Amino acid sequence: MSNQMVRAQMEEVKEILKKSVADTNDYLNQQSIGAMLLEEGSKEQEYYKLLLKALRRLEVFCDEAYDAVQIILQSETFRKPAAERTLYGIYHQCIMEFFSPKGDIWYEDSRAAYTGKDAIKYHHEPPQSFRKLIVELEKAFQQMREELAYYETDYHTKMVMKEDRRSSS
Repeated sequence: MSNQMVRAQMEEVKEILKKSVADTNDYLNQQSIGAMLLEEGSKEQEYYKLLLKALRRLEVFCDEAYDAVQIILQSETFRKPAAERTLYGIYHQCIMEFFSPKGDIWYEDSRAAYTGKDAIKYHHEPPQSFRKLIVELEKAFQQMREELAYYETDYHTKMVMKEDRRSSS
């Protein structure tokens, strides 16, 4: 992939991460386990705690990824290997965490693409505001996943080939 293409992907990912971090941060700053969430839905306080914990974790990963992208894009010379490594990391840490968070708090319905429904499914009914945020984020994360799927195979293949060369030397 050319430097221009990788740079363009970095720019696109930067904007998606920036908006995702801002939206997530705004939501987390406005919510608490207290009355606000419990007023919206059932009395699933423990589940709500897990939802917010997963969202905080995702926000941290995306914020760190955004910082890494900024550094690479602001450097005088564009370092393609560093950019590719970063995009690979974003795919594995941010995107995978969104669609399959630690603790299996929610999960992705792989058939959703065929049915036109939201891909994220919950074990219990989440607050409406939480569901709304995830639906908004889902579109951006799906777009990033499609754009960066290349790194899942290509970068991994490069690393395996590099390891094979080292071990055969």
